[in-house]
Amino acid sequence: MHLPSVLLSFVGGEIVDLFLQTGAVAKTVLVILLLFSVLSWAVILSKWRLIKRARAQGERFIRAFRKSQRLQEIASVAEQFRPSPLVGVFDGAVAEFKRQMGTTGTVHSSVSIQRAMQIASSEEITRLERNVPWLAITGAVTPFIGLFGTVWGIIDAFHGLGTAGAATLRAVAPGISEALITTAAGLAAAIPAVIAYNLIIGSIREMAARNDDFALEMLNLVERQQIQQGNVQQGNLQSGSVQQGSEVRR
Repeated sequence: MHLPSVLLSFVGGEIVDLFLQTGAVAKTVLVILLLFSVLSWAVILSKWRLIKRARAQGERFIRAFRKSQRLQEIASVAEQFRPSPLVGVFDGAVAEFKRQMGTTGTVHSSVSIQRAMQIASSEEITRLERNVPWLAITGAVTPFIGLFGTVWGIIDAFHGLGTAGAATLRAVAPGISEALITTAAGLAAAIPAVIAYNLIIGSIREMAARNDDFALEMLNLVERQQIQQGNVQQGNLQSGSVQQGSEVRR
């Protein structure tokens, strides 16, 4: 099947004929709008797949996290839940936790762990937002690019009308209809980009809120683990003192 046949079947013969009859400026505008549309759809599809995977993996990670009792248990399997942003937040907390434990043998500042998780959450959200502004640019710019092509086409049509000297609607209608194609193309590129931009930004904001909630759960787990560790150490000290007392009595 040849390309013109495909275009005729999907777009319509009249639209294709109007495109072929447009001038060089209108064709240039349509090519620019096509590039904007292709790039925006590439961003839409890639972000849709990424967000879908991140949401699914995030739910699995939360379930595994809530079932675990110690950081080491979830840290050993955390990597398999990427690209969820929760894994990055968890890694930031674990890294700070290990630094404090390696220095003093205990967690002396939960605020530092919270700051580490905030930084990691910001980095993860920035990663998700990468290339998303292109959708906003497409939605804001393409209607005006299409309008420019339309205005140029109408100017050209009226100029031809004045040159021909025939002031009838039949004489100017073909030129105006050709010029309006660029406006339609601009709207066709802008509308999906604007819809997708708002949906993607809404999903990213939801993930950012989930990161904040997870950070609180992570702090709770760290505090519980510290309490358990303190109880174990206190129990060891008490058992040691009892043994020393019994040896003294002997």
